[in-house]
Amino acid sequence: MVSFVVEKPHRMSNGVVSETTRLSIIPNSSSSAQKTLLKNLEIINGGQRVNAWVDSMRASSPTHLRSLPSSASSEKHLSSWITKHPSALEMFEKITEASGGKQIVMFLDYDGTLSPIVDDPDKAFMSSKMRRTVKKLAKCFPTAIVTGRCIDKVYNFVKLAELYYAGSHGMDIKGPAKGFSRHKRVKQSLLYQPANDYLPMIDEVCKQLLEKTKSTPGVIVENHKFTASVHFRCVEEKKWSELVLQVRSVLDKYPTLKLSQGRKVFEIRPMIKWDKGRALEFLLESLGFGNSNNVFPVYIGDDRTDEDAFKMLRDRGEGFGILVSKFPKDTDASYSLQDPSEVMNFLRRLVEWKQMQPRI
Repeated sequence: MVSFVVEKPHRMSNGVVSETTRLSIIPNSSSSAQKTLLKNLEIINGGQRVNAWVDSMRASSPTHLRSLPSSASSEKHLSSWITKHPSALEMFEKITEASGGKQIVMFLDYDGTLSPIVDDPDKAFMSSKMRRTVKKLAKCFPTAIVTGRCIDKVYNFVKLAELYYAGSHGMDIKGPAKGFSRHKRVKQSLLYQPANDYLPMIDEVCKQLLEKTKSTPGVIVENHKFTASVHFRCVEEKKWSELVLQVRSVLDKYPTLKLSQGRKVFEIRPMIKWDKGRALEFLLESLGFGNSNNVFPVYIGDDRTDEDAFKMLRDRGEGFGILVSKFPKDTDASYSLQDPSEVMNFLRRLVEWKQMQPRI
């Protein structure tokens, strides 16, 4: 049997991923039929079961979290989490002091960070105010967009040629357009694609996923060139276990691809040692800061895939990560912001602070 590599769903601070079988996910079935189907639901790798994915899907769902009743214990947990990951706006002076005159380099996720999360990923437009803010930011600091989307799609949203773009979770990296960046260290001819050999496979997988999931209303399959996504934001919860089986049936044939989960999305990526954290490290090296103590990277993101970048910064002992979330999550980020509007306010304050600094 072909092995299927699955990243184990994270244990969430707001909902523990369970591997306990729940018959409720199989409505209108006889006892024997339930046992047969539950046996078929088992995912061999790591002893994972489909319902473990479903539980994780629920736990990572913002709408599901909002439906949970509030309690004194949950409020206490939120307060404790905020103490560990305080607001980057409230801690702004401390953050700028920590930069200590070093070169700040900005890394920004797109969906849920610069734009709101929407049902249709093709309509995740950033506001004109956010675009102006990011444009001003790029005049002050080298700035990169690090996203799961393909570069072409995210560029059509952002439309700023002076930025670095790291698409497909960092597997497609491109420097600013020639003549657009004001920063001396920026390499405008930069192009790096560590998963180039996987292009035909990703195309093939996307076609199969489209065919396999067409019976499940609300599923959106996206081809990000070097990676793929299966969005279930508009899929009824009772259909989630069915969707897991559909995705698994396709990926069983591709042992060199791995599956992980984000905010109401499954991410399919080549099984190579590359992620947003390594993309961040590569970009810092490209800017000449690979082994430098004179750099202060700041990464802002909202999803699980951004945790690789947060961890990279913690391991480097330089800069910090900011998680965008209204809910407590296990994270390696140092600070938090609640939503894209707070992200914009933070970026504006950073620009204003930089403009007030004496020119050297």
